[in-house]
Amino acid sequence: MKVLNLCWIALLTLALTAAPAAAADGMPKAVGVGIGCGLVVVGLGIGLGRIGGSALESMARQPEVADKVVTNMITIAALLEGAGIIALVFCLLGLFVG
Repeated sequence: MKVLNLCWIALLTLALTAAPAAAADGMPKAVGVGIGCGLVVVGLGIGLGRIGGSALESMARQPEVADKVVTNMITIAALLEGAGIIALVFCLLGLFVG
């Protein structure tokens, strides 16, 4: 938990100090896209970890339904990956198009 708090403090410090320093160069957009892409990847990692952990826990409790659990886990993971890819595409579009 201390590491997570330290990461949030570092992220906030970066966001508050990088924008004024690089406003003339157009860097705030790149910093925002980098932070957005990082948050997407972290969210995907947390989501996929929870999906896998919950699936393994339910298969350990009821091994007879393991096939259904694996099918549902793969479906949910694919939907989560699709949403993450869409979010990353929007971040990159914001950098290059906007």
